Amino acid sequence: MQVNTELMAELGLSVTEAARRAQILGATIGVINDLGYRKATFAKIRERAGLSSTRMISYHFTNKAGLMQAVLSTVVETKAEFLKERTGGDLDPADRAGYLRAHIETSIAFLRAYPDCVRVLTEMAANTDDAEGWVMTKVLVDDLRVHGLARQLKQGQAEGTFGAFTPEVMAMSIAQAIDGVAAAYAADPALDLELYGREVADTFVKATAP
Repeated sequence: MQVNTELMAELGLSVTEAARRAQILGATIGVINDLGYRKATFAKIRERAGLSSTRMISYHFTNKAGLMQAVLSTVVETKAEFLKERTGGDLDPADRAGYLRAHIETSIAFLRAYPDCVRVLTEMAANTDDAEGWVMTKVLVDDLRVHGLARQLKQGQAEGTFGAFTPEVMAMSIAQAIDGVAAAYAADPALDLELYGREVADTFVKATAP
């Protein structure tokens, strides 16, 4: 995966620094995607990135925790940008039902558009016990998959947009439905993800209606 240097603009980095960080992050995502989280050592990342020394990784990210924090942030930002592109940036945050549909359809389309990011999220979620990893990984992954959506559902209920249900249960059901599509897509890459996205979204928009 080629990491967009514009995602790091707010860090105040020079063009060269941003490019180097993007190179390391892209290599890290590639190694995790190919070998898994546990085998994503600085040595493997150095080799993948074509760096002269692992000290270049330490210089930009300090340690594994700092690197994994940046990797996860990059994946989250990539998905947010993907949502923005798919909706043309016109999604109204107050349109709870529209947000729900966009969340589901985007999450399913993301499976094909950024399979490496999906793999990284899966690997990081499965390795939150890594003592050298970022301590907030589980919190952020859980928020991305379930808790953030549950807050949206709860707010929609308060506004009368959604009916009566337990937000966390509904959010978990949505996450598991998306996971099911991911498993089906892994088994059959020819799967029509646009169709699945629409129909899964239709199902939950109806299930959450007043």
